[in-house]
Amino acid sequence: MVITLTTDFGYHDPFVGIMKGVIAAINPKVQVIDLTHGVPAQNVMAGALILQHSVRYFTAGTVHVVVVDPGVGSVRKPILVEHEDNYFVGPDNGVLSLALDDKAPERIIELTNADYHLERVSNTFHGRDIFAPVAAHLSLGVPTSAFGKPLDTLVNLYMPQVLCSENRLEGEFIYADRFGNLFTNIRARDLTGFPVDRMRVAFGDIQLSALVTNYANVSSGAFACLFNSWGLLEITINKGNVLERTGAKIGDKVIVTVKD
Repeated sequence: MVITLTTDFGYHDPFVGIMKGVIAAINPKVQVIDLTHGVPAQNVMAGALILQHSVRYFTAGTVHVVVVDPGVGSVRKPILVEHEDNYFVGPDNGVLSLALDDKAPERIIELTNADYHLERVSNTFHGRDIFAPVAAHLSLGVPTSAFGKPLDTLVNLYMPQVLCSENRLEGEFIYADRFGNLFTNIRARDLTGFPVDRMRVAFGDIQLSALVTNYANVSSGAFACLFNSWGLLEITINKGNVLERTGAKIGDKVIVTVKD
């Protein structure tokens, strides 16, 4: 079995290493893969998107631990979700929900059984005290029902809706990668019927008219829009940084129209 870790901890502090130490103390044979520890701090939507677009590349039975948890120690619940032969462990703040692809999970468990937590549970580090030990015990074959009491629902996040009208489509930026590329919520299917050769993409005072297939299709320093590895319309600059150059931000609108 494999355990993946997704957090906003970075590597400056020892938090990631401590979680791995807890897992190794319980199951030293399990493989632990760092999906990322670069989720923008406290950005639950970014963590949810990263998980959603990564799960398909892991084998069935993988335990995905996600700790993007600004509500740690509050009334939000620690949960375990079983869905399509995969397991998701983390806070019930929506960060696990997009990976379910709008389907009902087989089982949701609130992690109330302290037998599978560390002896002392802090109010600020449930990644160490609850999520890591639960994942490790789960990898040893402990059944999901042993970890606590069942829940009927979990907190859900939803992708912003793409608004469509005749010859016009309105989306928005939902994610920025480390290169400063901006991902929108617009998928290829949203552009069905749009003539690609007459399509204009605009955000702020920037207007683009060419949909390309890769970053090198434009000259160095030039803007481009393309469908990326997540299947989302992305705004990029070849060997540049859209965020730094434009000041655009998550939530800014992206308008697609058809030129006359």
